[in-house]
Amino acid sequence: MNIFFIFSVTLLLLFTGCSSRGKSSYVAPLEPQSYSQDKDVYSSTVNKKDYHHPTMRPYEIRGIKYYPTVVNVGDIFHGNASWYGPDFHGKLTSNGETYNMYDMTAAHKTLPMNTIVKVTNKNNGKSTVVRINDRGPFVETRIIDLSNTAARNIDMVGAGTAPVKVEILGFHSKEKRDIPLLKDLRDTPQDQVIDGFALQIASFSRFEGAVATQKKYNNTDGYTTIIKDVQTSRGRLFRVWLKGFRSEQEARDYKALGNFQGSFIVRED
Repeated sequence: MNIFFIFSVTLLLLFTGCSSRGKSSYVAPLEPQSYSQDKDVYSSTVNKKDYHHPTMRPYEIRGIKYYPTVVNVGDIFHGNASWYGPDFHGKLTSNGETYNMYDMTAAHKTLPMNTIVKVTNKNNGKSTVVRINDRGPFVETRIIDLSNTAARNIDMVGAGTAPVKVEILGFHSKEKRDIPLLKDLRDTPQDQVIDGFALQIASFSRFEGAVATQKKYNNTDGYTTIIKDVQTSRGRLFRVWLKGFRSEQEARDYKALGNFQGSFIVRED
């Protein structure tokens, strides 16, 4: 038999196993630059020139807009997990890290980066703990995309997907990439607040009007009011902001109630 033919068939078999993310049997990774990338379908790994920080901004994939959200320790989510490995090994993740299929990481569409979660395979009861460092999977029926190693820990590599329970354990600092011990997470914040979003509900040229509005609407639905003293081309203005929203989506949802006509979302520097 022709040696070139045998070599070609061997290569074909090798790459066929890696071509479908989440449904491949394991093979040793090649050099990172040899991998293809299908970010439109599965993960939001990005090229260096396309990378923008911070990763908590809303983003859009195939016409669907996603809003990174607020979660608390102990929150639980149910859905299907998938995994990604060789085709993405060495590529940049959404937060700018280099994806390593051997690390204990995962992709999620809206959880804050560096959220630590426990993922339990409902089919066999096996669990693993991972850190969120990427966005995805952008498939409606899936809620989390595990690294190859994490998927192996709960025996779902062969099946490609599995029904899982995802539990929020805590939040790691952005400078750290290891998986902290559970006892260390107990001393960290118990929720993840994406602060800085507010609703401008009024603007006045006279300070007295701003003060009256601030007092009238302070503590409305649990939110607080502040006055922003701003110098503009039209002169000095006193803007009244309603604050306390824990994400842009929460501010949008509240604005949509129509309690403050003409209001709009702002973000404090």
